[in-house]
Amino acid sequence: MTARIKRREDVNPERGEHEYGDVVFADSVNNKYPIDSAEHVRAAWSYINHADNAAKYSADEVKTIKSRIKKAAKTHGVEISDD
Repeated sequence: MTARIKRREDVNPERGEHEYGDVVFADSVNNKYPIDSAEHVRAAWSYINHADNAAKYSADEVKTIKSRIKKAAKTHGVEISDD
């Protein structure tokens, strides 16, 4: 079962939509980590693996986000290393 991601007070979800448009996000609650293209998948994987970014989520939320990024990586033909 995947963890439900909580709304973060330090993020404005509208900003993600404004910057990236109507795309799929690994964190769809806060509109963080777009995963609609190979380039975005690579960037999302890089960012969520930075300790300061991951620290803003619970361990279960990070697992959920990483799982969504990995699924998108397969869809876009992107190879990423496991944790």
